[in-house]
Amino acid sequence: MEELANRLIAWIKEQVAKAKRKGVVLGLSGGLDSSVVAVLCKIAFPDNMLALIMPCHSSETDLKHAQAVAEKFNIPTKIIPLDSVFDALIDILPNGEDHSATKRLAEANLIARLRMVTLYYFANRLGYLVVGTGNRSEISVGYFTKYGDGGVDIAPLGRLVKGQVRELAHHLGIPDEIIQKPPSAGLWPGQTDEGEMGITYEELDRYLLTGEGSEELKKRIEGLSQASAHKRQVPPIPPF
Repeated sequence: MEELANRLIAWIKEQVAKAKRKGVVLGLSGGLDSSVVAVLCKIAFPDNMLALIMPCHSSETDLKHAQAVAEKFNIPTKIIPLDSVFDALIDILPNGEDHSATKRLAEANLIARLRMVTLYYFANRLGYLVVGTGNRSEISVGYFTKYGDGGVDIAPLGRLVKGQVRELAHHLGIPDEIIQKPPSAGLWPGQTDEGEMGITYEELDRYLLTGEGSEELKKRIEGLSQASAHKRQVPPIPPF
């Protein structure tokens, strides 16, 4: 893990240098992935990094965990509450028919996109790159918001499955309560990553690393991957 951490830190530095930027900005949610990325970025750019905590009708636990990571690793943060911005948009956007499933998804994606807009505001002001926190497991099945948490400049964890990120978190000294809590984007009460995906990270990681899994599991993962292929590609343009 020490070698992996050092390689990721060097890679982050290299990407920033290539882009001729001064440092990095990221969203710190209080979850596993963002905590790991924040610590890596702090090591890479001790004086030129910023973590934004962007609550939007979020849980107090997530806020507490984000602040705990920032305090333990001396990570500079700004808290940008987005509740009122989100509420104002919801007030002016037409609701149409109240299909609860699509309404909840649309509102969750809106939160993710508001956070992306906020990150790029600070990136533009500071001359920084936006660092994403998505891992290989999430990216492979499209478990991210297009132009939301998927709208980033670099993704250091993009080749690590969730289990590998967890190992890296232990090595870096991320608090155990963050490592052990059920992964969640915190987009609504009781929401969990595994509940939404319909599979566990353990199952997904094993399939990605070894190709092993039941036929039902393989069908589920391949279906999610195919349905989300557009998220991992640049917008198509005509060949003429």
